[in-house]
Amino acid sequence: MQDIELRKLGKHITKLRKERKLTISALCYKNGLEPSTISRIEKGLVEPKYLTLLNIAKAFNLTLAEFLNF
Repeated sequence: MQDIELRKLGKHITKLRKERKLTISALCYKNGLEPSTISRIEKGLVEPKYLTLLNIAKAFNLTLAEFLNF
């Protein structure tokens, strides 16, 4: 992914998390990721793997297609 796309994805995750009033820790509890991982994804610093995206989508009760539709 390009840097611009990574930042867009990170902003999207942050927006969804805040809309649902979740902290990074609460989101991590729902999907088993480390808070530092979510933080780096939200900042657009890392390119998440497919399974990571799938787990984040599930934590938001969204399908992967719904989650990536931004």
